[in-house]
Amino acid sequence: MIWFTNETQVNAGGQMISAVLFLVIAGCACVCALLAILGTGQLALSSADAIERDGLARGQRAPAWALPDSAGLMHRSPPAAALQLILFADHSLRSFPSVVAGLRALRDRSAAADLEMLIMLRGPSEIAGPELARLGLAGIPVLTGSPARYADHNIRVMPFAIFVDSRGLIRASSLVNHDWQVRKLWQIAGLPLEPGQDGARKAGGRPGARRAGGRPGARRAVGRPGVRRAGGRPGVRGLRGGYQAAV
Repeated sequence: MIWFTNETQVNAGGQMISAVLFLVIAGCACVCALLAILGTGQLALSSADAIERDGLARGQRAPAWALPDSAGLMHRSPPAAALQLILFADHSLRSFPSVVAGLRALRDRSAAADLEMLIMLRGPSEIAGPELARLGLAGIPVLTGSPARYADHNIRVMPFAIFVDSRGLIRASSLVNHDWQVRKLWQIAGLPLEPGQDGARKAGGRPGARRAGGRPGARRAVGRPGVRRAGGRPGVRGLRGGYQAAV
């Protein structure tokens, strides 16, 4: 009788250990599956196609805001000027010397009454202002934005340029890595909007989403981030080239 009791206890203990091991293994499997799903989602969000959908589509209404620059002067969007260039960037712009050259060239060739140029930071930074001034961009006001402000414009990576007109409509929007891309965006922004590009958003669409098919404001990815085309319509040209981005 005593031997039978010991055997029963041993069997019960073995079953309990097996159950605990099963739960541990099942828990590890669930964690691994969750990490795999999160990793896949992160890759999808950082892919070329995902970055292609960043920003706001040409003709869409831009968020309205009012912010002071580093000198305390207030700036607003929509602007009083015909066009407003908002460059979403910070001191990491030093890693994109061609973009810096494009900004300086655009500042020097455009009349102050026609184009307002602004640099919007993702958050407070003590080094951004001095670094941007050292790069030769001292004449361009620097605004302290926020992650929420970036999200309002559907922007995750930098440097990203958006042109807004005095009606508050997006005239051009793209990730930029080179001076010619800055110049091309400015040229696109100066072209009239096509009929139907009135800032209306398609029902159920995501902010900044582009539709392929050559309709007004539509953009199609060509396999590289930041490269955009618009069905052969006048006023939108593909911005080709290898892209890097600061996040």
